[in-house]
Amino acid sequence: MHRKEQLAGFLTSACPTRKTGKTKLVLVEQTNLAFGQEGYKIWTNLGGRLQNLTLPSSSFSSELVANRKAITVKGKFFFLGDQKIFIKGVSYGPFSTGTHGHPFPEKPVVEIDFAMMAQLGANCLRVYTVPPDWLLDLAAAHGLVLLVGIPWTQHVAFLDSSAVKAEIRNCIAQGVKACRDHPATFAYLVGNEIPPDVVRWHGQKQVRAFVKELMAVAKDNHSQGLVSYANYPCTEYLNIDFTDFVCFNVYLHQEKDFRRYLSRLHNLAEDKPLVLSEFGVDSMREGNQAQAEILSQKLSSSFYMGAAGTIVFSWTDEWFTGGYAIQDWAFGLVDTERLKKPAFDTVQQYYTAALPPVQPEYPKVSVVVCAYNAERTMDSCLASLKELNYPNYEVIVVNDGSTDQTLEITQRYDYVRLISQENKGLSAARNVGIAAATGEIIAFTDSDCMADPDWLTYLVAKFLSSGLAAVGGPNLSPPEDSLVPACVAVSPGVPTHVLLSDEIAEHIAGCNMAFRREALQDICGFDSQFRAAGDDVDLCWRLQDKGYAIGFSPAAIVWHFRRNTVDAYLKQQRGYGKAEALVYFKHPNRFNLFGQPSWAGRIYGDLSAFLRFGQPSIYSGVFGRGLFQTLYEPSSSLISYLPLTLEWNVVALIVFVSALLSGDRPWVGAAMFLISCVWCIAGALQARIDSRFHGARARLLVALLIYLGPLVRSVERYRWRIKQLTKAEPIKFDRP
Repeated sequence: MHRKEQLAGFLTSACPTRKTGKTKLVLVEQTNLAFGQEGYKIWTNLGGRLQNLTLPSSSFSSELVANRKAITVKGKFFFLGDQKIFIKGVSYGPFSTGTHGHPFPEKPVVEIDFAMMAQLGANCLRVYTVPPDWLLDLAAAHGLVLLVGIPWTQHVAFLDSSAVKAEIRNCIAQGVKACRDHPATFAYLVGNEIPPDVVRWHGQKQVRAFVKELMAVAKDNHSQGLVSYANYPCTEYLNIDFTDFVCFNVYLHQEKDFRRYLSRLHNLAEDKPLVLSEFGVDSMREGNQAQAEILSQKLSSSFYMGAAGTIVFSWTDEWFTGGYAIQDWAFGLVDTERLKKPAFDTVQQYYTAALPPVQPEYPKVSVVVCAYNAERTMDSCLASLKELNYPNYEVIVVNDGSTDQTLEITQRYDYVRLISQENKGLSAARNVGIAAATGEIIAFTDSDCMADPDWLTYLVAKFLSSGLAAVGGPNLSPPEDSLVPACVAVSPGVPTHVLLSDEIAEHIAGCNMAFRREALQDICGFDSQFRAAGDDVDLCWRLQDKGYAIGFSPAAIVWHFRRNTVDAYLKQQRGYGKAEALVYFKHPNRFNLFGQPSWAGRIYGDLSAFLRFGQPSIYSGVFGRGLFQTLYEPSSSLISYLPLTLEWNVVALIVFVSALLSGDRPWVGAAMFLISCVWCIAGALQARIDSRFHGARARLLVALLIYLGPLVRSVERYRWRIKQLTKAEPIKFDRP
């Protein structure tokens, strides 16, 4: 029988073997199959080697994809149930239209591609056109999920025509409907790299609003589906912060530049997963070996720095766009005949290995948790620390005179080193933890926090790559079960980080910070006068005064339970006001006229960012063609938060009462108070309240907390500054 006739009766199919748990390619009989010249050529060149190909296990088996629950977003990572997963993908297409009528290769070639992708260790492929059902079925059979790009006419002035906009909305709706019921659908991209010329023509706000509208269309047709937009450096300023996860296409070959831009993207993503939706290397210009080396650098940097996923561009050199086959680029991991390049083996090393990647070394870390009456959250905290994916750490709990069940809860965990003492305050307890620690790195979290399993891994990775003396990470609010805690979680005044640049911090929150032992010893640890708050601010400033720099690792996450009542929130703000007064007397040059900390860096996660005055500027380059068009926000000014200060409101009250008594212009004081209300409402409208509690009641409560928080904080700050001043001894001069 002729070779072509023999092959025409078979398709390859991946199925798991019972004994090994791996996947082995077998041949499955199939009738009435038309290979076409493309499929036959690829099969012939492969020489039948696929028949006995053993494939490594990827994140998803075929059964798992067919029966899986939806992939969800929790903080900066994706989860399948309780299991964290990383997206390990390749781009696929676009291609010329096949005999089946779709812009994809012939079915047997797709089967070969998916089998090799499984061998690569990939679990996701990004497509640029809506896939047919048979392709989704084949993907599911090979344990692959799809990031579905829905194409539309984005290279024209699409906002100038109502008909074009309606056509685009319909395109998104139909694309989502076509894929929403298939288990191999991972997420949707409602756009990809809108050209900067088009954005500048229509305006940044208008284009951003339209992309947001397209996301709403996708959600209307698949409410549980994940939706994003593939941005790129040329239009970074679009500020697409409303998607379920952040996608960026980045082509930077220099490792140092790539890592710096990756840090920036993490900060733009804030509390959402970052997926590098495209990066690749042209082997035609760089050479096959250079392609492999550059991709190795990119994958290493991406996963070490906490990316939730990567999509390598592209799977094959076969590429068709604009009605033509592209002949002068070769970005594929395999060539057009599906022969592997060296880059295939390089990507396979990362995609089949454990993630996050293995560190070059694992210095011992001592995790110190100081607890005082923490029975509500102590069990969750210690349970999370027990599950850390780090091979060399210890946990020290300092029970600072608790009178509730904190001690009994801690005693249930035999892996913990427990130290109990009478109540001496947070800083004293932390110093006790430092004295007991045996690690060269000492990390701190709070008893009302839960650590991500890879928390220490990402902190240590930053220490090793930077050589810095201190590193911190973000603290995120876990989902709350009722309206009040959900509103408190997004109100201002919660612990957060302040960044001087994308990689260097001015302040890291006390619930997520780590230090080299020698740095803590150099500044004599924490100042014991700070019993409940302010210790982290003082420590960070003293480190910087000594010449140390503080790093930031955006993937080193802890989940921080916020206060669950309004009274508890206001009590916390009073505590912060006291702490600011105490810190003021140690660092007076770091405070403004009203006694508030004057940060040199940018505060992340603070609602005041939405109330800044002045328009942001965009570096667009010559003729608007800059490759990295960054949005530069104006720095905070006094006027941006003045209406929320105690001083403003006291003046407004005095003016209003005086004018009321005299009958002369009482509207001036009322106008000042009205401005404060507008500030609060504007902040509340921007707050990211949990969608389950998204309503007028929640917005009004957040507005109230925005107003009350600074006032309560300021009153306490004045009270303690006066109290401290009364203790100061007057300066005595020697009389002549």
